[in-house]
Amino acid sequence: MKIYADTSVFGGVFDEEFAEPSKEFFAEVESGRFVLVISAVVQAEIASAPEKVQKYFRQFVAEAEIAELTQEVLELRNAYLSAGVVTPKSTDDAAHVALATISGCRMIVSWNFKHIVHFEKIPKYNAVNTLNGYRSIEIFSPSQVIDYGDS
Repeated sequence: MKIYADTSVFGGVFDEEFAEPSKEFFAEVESGRFVLVISAVVQAEIASAPEKVQKYFRQFVAEAEIAELTQEVLELRNAYLSAGVVTPKSTDDAAHVALATISGCRMIVSWNFKHIVHFEKIPKYNAVNTLNGYRSIEIFSPSQVIDYGDS
């Protein structure tokens, strides 16, 4: 199962509130449960993160699939902006969703509850996807996708 992880999931490993589910998500990536997809947008955002986040991220780059920032991605990102899903201030957030959609991910995981993992934003992203001929994408926090061992 291909899953796009945005920058916040890597940073979440070092955040007291999000550390445990973030670490478990990456453990499940390492075990093969998920195929990790990242992008140049994630790489650029990580470049300004604290060194410990950059170091953690580097552990996954070689094994991850890298989603390319193509014209198709830019057009879908711009469609989200034109539809008002997010404002131009959140262009990179729209790019994360477009990258995940275009690269064929089943879902995107994020700790960004304001611009990505939000009950009002998710149907809007998916409406734009449908209007532009793309399938819907599931959007969750890492805590919603990890295996709690009760299944």
